[in-house]
Amino acid sequence: MDRSFISMLAAAALLIVTVFSLGSGYMEAQQEVNELTGMDRETKEIRTEIDEHFLSLQEEISELPPEYAVSGAANWEEALETAKLLYEDSEGEFRKDWGLLLALEAEKHGISPLLVYELLRIETGGTFDPDLVGPETAYGHAYGLAQFMENTGPWIAEKAGLPYEKELLYDPHYAIQLSVTYLDYLYDKYEDWDYALTAYHRGMNGMEAYVEEHGDAESWYAVKIQEEAESMASR
Repeated sequence: MDRSFISMLAAAALLIVTVFSLGSGYMEAQQEVNELTGMDRETKEIRTEIDEHFLSLQEEISELPPEYAVSGAANWEEALETAKLLYEDSEGEFRKDWGLLLALEAEKHGISPLLVYELLRIETGGTFDPDLVGPETAYGHAYGLAQFMENTGPWIAEKAGLPYEKELLYDPHYAIQLSVTYLDYLYDKYEDWDYALTAYHRGMNGMEAYVEEHGDAESWYAVKIQEEAESMASR
């Protein structure tokens, strides 16, 4: 018999003996190697997602007002999701950096960002136009995304710890901060969203006159904002 053939038979026999000797231990080790390889791929995919998410976050943060003070407890993930939701709902009219700022400000004050968003929608007639000038009233015009008048803007800006200039009312970041601060003030004062929202719309004296006439503060404005915010939250 050819010696090379005998050597091949011997090698094959040795391999069989080795596999049987290792038994399940060898198979388990091989399975662990395969699992680790799979985990490595999964880790790379997760890391890629994190990198993309971080770049997106950096881009949105860069659009925030200079020296904007972010709360240490800010939930960035939730804020970004809110910004995306508002951007998509408005078909791109409500910019993502506006939504991010709104979510952060709302979190600071414990207010639903969806409530503020729906308020801004109604105030601008669904346009979210930061350059909007409202119709003339006995108290003058309202300006910007949050439609503040010159008789309310200064003291709300003071409460927000912000400077005041009329032209700033056209700045959407500034307007968002004022709107959240004012809503927070009104809700603290009345502890009721019907009252707070109607007061935002009509002024505090106007809200009291409305309550005196109707017996409650459930104006169409307050009801619509709350219903639309609840509807969006349930999506």
